[in-house]
Amino acid sequence: MASQSVPQATPSRSPATGPAIARPPVSARPFFENKNRAFWTLQAAGWTGFVVLRGVSSISNATSVDIIVPVVIEAIIGYCITLLLSTLFGYYRTLPRAGGILLVVLTLIAATLIFAFLDAFTFSLIMPYAPGITLPRMLLSIYVAFTALAGWSALYFGINFYLIVEDQMDQMQHLETQASSAQLAMLRYQLNPHFLFNTLNSISTLVLLKQTERANAMLSRLSSFLRYTLANEPTAHVTVAQEVETLKLYLEIEKMRFEERLRPVFDIDPRAERARLPSLLLQPLVENAIKYAVTPQEEGAEICITARLAGDRVQISVTDTGPGLNETRNTPSLSTGVGLANIRERLVQAYGADQRLEARSRPAGGYSVEIEFPFQLDDVNREAA
Repeated sequence: MASQSVPQATPSRSPATGPAIARPPVSARPFFENKNRAFWTLQAAGWTGFVVLRGVSSISNATSVDIIVPVVIEAIIGYCITLLLSTLFGYYRTLPRAGGILLVVLTLIAATLIFAFLDAFTFSLIMPYAPGITLPRMLLSIYVAFTALAGWSALYFGINFYLIVEDQMDQMQHLETQASSAQLAMLRYQLNPHFLFNTLNSISTLVLLKQTERANAMLSRLSSFLRYTLANEPTAHVTVAQEVETLKLYLEIEKMRFEERLRPVFDIDPRAERARLPSLLLQPLVENAIKYAVTPQEEGAEICITARLAGDRVQISVTDTGPGLNETRNTPSLSTGVGLANIRERLVQAYGADQRLEARSRPAGGYSVEIEFPFQLDDVNREAA
């Protein structure tokens, strides 16, 4: 039997990007969605079962079915006593643990004695062939009363403890989801300051050189790019097609700086255009390619962005025709390292272990970064604005 003080259950929350806490395969939460209904249902079912079990046992040991009458009265007494216990136990749970446990034990003993006395008294009145409250009858009534009330009390505290644990698990999962969203937002926001610094520095240079038309064009492209980034949630997923359009906005800004030295190439499989990925995932890869392939070479470099659909996997690569990792720079610089670490962490947050990122120099020259993740069409909870 449950208690009237069963905590109000809350609907299970769907998992988000972070790892979710393992939940029991079968949850009792929907049944306890309405705590009052659950209490009265379990009370009725429990004491009905008590009547059936006690009635069958009593009839099997007696010659008359009249024995069922005191059994029903016994169940009614127990039903009323447990209603009082539910109120008292609910109050005891708000007290300090030691005091609450002591009061529970004392209340259970008192309730057992009251139940046993009323039970024995009922049998003495209804059964004319065995009048009076005898010691054997009182001991038997104490045994029956203690067994019923102790079982009821154990079930009461067990159900309440289970629901408290369930509620705490929901709260922990909600906090993990919030922490994961905050981490994704932080990773996304890491991308903007460096890019803004470079772009604003270029605009400042154009203004100093009195190239106002180019400066205005760059400001216009910058506003379009920022409007996109601000319109989307930091944790949103976008389609590959939307991500490519964002890259084109970004490259239009950079092309104002590098002109013909920057040669972007897009090779996007139409089947992969609807696949979803974290917003602005590819921008730091292109930014690194510009910094380490286009900037150091007088002739510039070609940057190729490809997207392919291989079964149920999306494969995206960003390659350049720059110097790659030469002997003087055999490891990525701090900027490149931060960018790759950022992307790797965002992939882990979005797909867990079901993703891949590989960065390496190409034998023919240049550098390549390949990303692979599951093909997903719908992401309603993280829809772009």
